[in-house]
Amino acid sequence: MKSPYHAWIAAIRIARRDAWRAKGRSALVLAMIALPIVGVSAADLTLRSAELSPQQAVTREIGAADARLRDSGLGMPGYQNREGSNFMPVGGYDAYDPSKETDPRALTATLPAGAEYLKDSTAHAKIRTKYGLLDSELREIDAASPLVEGMITLKRGRLPLEAGEVLATTAFLEKSGFFVGSEFLARGSNTWYRIVGAYELPSELAKTEVLAPPGTLLGPLDKALRDAGVPGVVAEDTYLVKVGGDGFTWNMVKEANTKSVVVVSRAVQLHPPADSDVPYLVQQKELGYSLPDDGLPVTELAVLATVVGLAMLEICLLAGPAFAVGARRSRRQLGLVGANGGDRRHIRAIVLSGGLVIGAASAVSGTVIGVALTVGLRPVLEEYLGKRFGGFEFRPLEILGIALLAVVTGLLAAVAPAVTASRQTVLASLTGRRGVRRSNRVLPVIGLLALGAGAAIALYGTASRMGATVVAGGSALAELGIVALTPVLVGLFGRLGRWLPLSPRLALRDAVRNRGRTAPAVAAVLAAVAGTVAVATYAHSSDLQARHDYVAELPYGAGRVAVQESGRHKDVPAVREALNRELPLAVRADVDYISVGKAGCETFSTEDGCGRAEIIQPKEQRCPLYEAKNGPGSFTEEQARELRKDWRCRMNRHSSRYDTVVADEKLLTVLAVTDPGAVSALKAGKAVSFDKRNVKDDKVTLRLISNKDAVGREPGVDPPGEDKVFPVHQTADTAEGYGIALVLPPAAARSAGLSTLPFGSYFTLDGKATSEQRQRLDGRIDQIGVEAPVTIEAGYQGQDDIGTVALTVFAGLVTIGAAGIATGLAQADAEADLKTLAAVGAAPRVRRTLSGFQCGVVALMGVVLGTLAGILPAVGLRLVQRRERAHLMEAAGAPGDVLYVPIALPWETFGALLILVPLGAALLAALVTRSGGALARRAAA
Repeated sequence: MKSPYHAWIAAIRIARRDAWRAKGRSALVLAMIALPIVGVSAADLTLRSAELSPQQAVTREIGAADARLRDSGLGMPGYQNREGSNFMPVGGYDAYDPSKETDPRALTATLPAGAEYLKDSTAHAKIRTKYGLLDSELREIDAASPLVEGMITLKRGRLPLEAGEVLATTAFLEKSGFFVGSEFLARGSNTWYRIVGAYELPSELAKTEVLAPPGTLLGPLDKALRDAGVPGVVAEDTYLVKVGGDGFTWNMVKEANTKSVVVVSRAVQLHPPADSDVPYLVQQKELGYSLPDDGLPVTELAVLATVVGLAMLEICLLAGPAFAVGARRSRRQLGLVGANGGDRRHIRAIVLSGGLVIGAASAVSGTVIGVALTVGLRPVLEEYLGKRFGGFEFRPLEILGIALLAVVTGLLAAVAPAVTASRQTVLASLTGRRGVRRSNRVLPVIGLLALGAGAAIALYGTASRMGATVVAGGSALAELGIVALTPVLVGLFGRLGRWLPLSPRLALRDAVRNRGRTAPAVAAVLAAVAGTVAVATYAHSSDLQARHDYVAELPYGAGRVAVQESGRHKDVPAVREALNRELPLAVRADVDYISVGKAGCETFSTEDGCGRAEIIQPKEQRCPLYEAKNGPGSFTEEQARELRKDWRCRMNRHSSRYDTVVADEKLLTVLAVTDPGAVSALKAGKAVSFDKRNVKDDKVTLRLISNKDAVGREPGVDPPGEDKVFPVHQTADTAEGYGIALVLPPAAARSAGLSTLPFGSYFTLDGKATSEQRQRLDGRIDQIGVEAPVTIEAGYQGQDDIGTVALTVFAGLVTIGAAGIATGLAQADAEADLKTLAAVGAAPRVRRTLSGFQCGVVALMGVVLGTLAGILPAVGLRLVQRRERAHLMEAAGAPGDVLYVPIALPWETFGALLILVPLGAALLAALVTRSGGALARRAAA
């Protein structure tokens, strides 16, 4: 008597032979199971390889040193976190008094006796490149020092040996157009520097940086700029320290903190102290500060889990009918097994072995392809992520677990077909008859209960503490409920057939008659589309929120140029002329500011005899929150919350160097002000106000005050000065001044005896400014020798998060794959119908049309149901975000009416799914359907 072992060996051999004989069907199932294995294995290898060990991370930051020391900038004792990235005063910021700051002590004075140290200085400056000016980081450090080892990687050339020689990052060379051997000038300096080597920062590949020996770059450049009468470079000095022994211990770090020094320590990074030994964390908890959440946000993790879970569900659903189709196609073979003494367990073993064979093949192929992709794409991934991997990290147990997932998926997908095949009689198997099948009445009830319970759980999750996790779990349960209801829903779709033409009506009726084939395929497309819809809805709603939160500096397409350097107002006409010559201007509005005091005074000048013109609001129109002696602290939280809703306390989302400008009506055109009364007012010599809090009785008051009187005054106390009252036109509330509160016509400023000086221009373009035009303009302004940045408002630019993009692409590919594989399976199972059509003389066009509609109907039903199912998790997660943001705003005292967390449906995505996926499936099926259909041989030999 043969043992079960031999029976399983025989079953596996039969399954392997059957899979090889039906190569097309086997390839479809293998591809569906292997696809996520490729992605998961590649993701695992990529994440593990990109993840730096503590030793690698600290070496990239401090080289071979024991620590890096920097001044905290607070000038008083404090506490730092383990990483040395955050620092706060002892007692919290409430105890911080800027007036008690002391001069920062020399960092070298805080070093232990006998310590070896190396100065590392950095600053920002503009470099004259092949194309114009490039803002770069300048660095001075001895690159040949052993302490620098591991911080930089020399790619080509050599290290600088003398003054005038520098290294440059590969990113700098790429952006500047230079190469090793090129020479360049820093803006404001006449000293030439020669690039003798190229290097990269392993964790900042995109950084533009120039490195020079100590004392050869920053000092000379600072001196050259100051000699030219412009501000010099502001350098930040840190020190790499080598102390030997046990390194820079945590006790030494805490001692340095008492001297307002922040430390990044190798010993602390490799052997971090407990939370209770970190005063920074203890004080944060005592003060009730919220700690940052490490890793991905919970909501994004929930989206990821939802999509991956739906994808795995889709695999099981789609692989299941694939094995069922295979079992039906092999029913004669299975019948022969029964006729020769095989019992039900042997039939089940053969079908299960099919899942085992396909699953094992998927595991091997998916893992091999995933490893090959990771190795091949590693340079591309490093460049895309902007940092080098720590090494190729292959963890056999994790890869084995991922491979086993494919095997388990194949086995699970074959369970239901195996049970179904084993229940068929030998006679039914040999004759090819499917017998009378009754629909399962229990499954729809279970599905309905699961749908209701899942929706309720997801709704509860929107108010639960573990919101995103509960929403994801409830959505998954509801999804399973819809899957269980699929056979019933397919039957409901069949009632639409009476209104359809012949071919789609036949296709729909065929899908309803063969629900055992149709329902799993529809459920598979449903699961894939639900993932796509969930990601698309969440991403679209988040994008709308980001668009709402975006603060435009100017109307779309408008621009501004302003001279920022003090005392350079004489260069403004030249800047305006450069603007005219290099950009296609439609309207240019020149703006001046009011100069108070001696001739040439800047508004924010600290010189004696200089002042400013300040708008004086009527006391009854000022926000009480900021007029009280103690500011918002003078009110309870409830009172402050109510006051923030007051129109007098409206927040201004824009900022401008000057809130009062002198200009003509062209400025209103640039600012897109459509109020005709405002234009008429400026033409008539009347001021225009954008803030009604400044206007009383159609008048506005400007007070000319001394700058020394404006500094340090208490809330609610107006400084002394001379008042100038102007008649004013108040624009509508919808008009936006983009940081400008008051526009004075030149005639009104002259009649009031005010002195004005030019500072820039606002403009609109006739078309768009090209990159070449912008570069030429920057170069011409640089020739003038003035700092005058040009801003052109391009509107909101969506910043797609890499995680969201990856999820969208993954869900979309799975949707297309599911529709394509469902198409192939439906066509394989319907082959007998197509041969019958051929037997009765149907034209090839009829067979192609019917095949196309059969697959299109399956895809359409799956897309419709998947779209409805995918909305639930996205809406739930957005409601969780709305609640969390409301709590944050309430804690911050912000008015509730500014809360904006929209839930918007991406109708374009829905339309594309409803049209493209069914249409693609139908066209694919029609194209692959053979024109001629040979008659099927008789089932009985």
